[in-house]
Amino acid sequence: MIDYSVQNKRAWEYNAYEFWVKQSGTPSERAKRDIENPLGMLKRYSEYFDTYKDIRVANICGSCGKKAIPLAILGAEVTVFDISDDNKRYALEVAEAANVTINFEVCDVLEINTKKYGDFFDIVFMEGGILHYFHDIDAFMHVMYSLLKDSGKMICSDFHPFTKISDILDFEQPAMSYFSTDVFDGEMAHARFFEKDIREQMPKCSYRKYTISEIINSVINNGFVLRKFDEHPAWTNSKIPGEFTIIASKG
Repeated sequence: MIDYSVQNKRAWEYNAYEFWVKQSGTPSERAKRDIENPLGMLKRYSEYFDTYKDIRVANICGSCGKKAIPLAILGAEVTVFDISDDNKRYALEVAEAANVTINFEVCDVLEINTKKYGDFFDIVFMEGGILHYFHDIDAFMHVMYSLLKDSGKMICSDFHPFTKISDILDFEQPAMSYFSTDVFDGEMAHARFFEKDIREQMPKCSYRKYTISEIINSVINNGFVLRKFDEHPAWTNSKIPGEFTIIASKG
């Protein structure tokens, strides 16, 4: 595991299970909501799936299973790849309470076993701020491409690069030049929900934020066919972009 992944793993395993219980409820409470409305739990991402039944989905950096479990309820065979054992614990407990099965591989995404998972998935899906955890976006996209079957689809949704120059999503992260290529240490995503004394002790994540052109060119240069690019308004201000979604296919 590369050094910055070790750093990010420490951050994402700091009180993570307790955080998910506090934020999303006990596994049984979360499972009940997932069962009642799996499409609703997928939110806008449901429009990017043509079907759910019997498809293989790689949920990249799938965290606590918040999207993997609704997908499984809808009939997909889901494998989560994530760096946190605490995330795995919560996700598997929710899945058991929801009476579904998901696979969960705790690993550095750049080190996914492609002998096992190469050309394996119909869909590679990620959402909610993933790309900035990887310092080499081309290496990341190369792995995504290798996981897909021929004609498989990548659904890549992430925070809009506009957030580089303005903290429009209220993550309390520093602004920088839009074109900055700097790697920097910053708080992990949910640090702001903790009390000050705990927050000050939490390990930092290592980030590299990208421009729109860096992201799109990496998708293209790694062999994907770009099918769609959508921008979504920030949840704090509907007049400015806060997220985007790229749809791309293999070969």
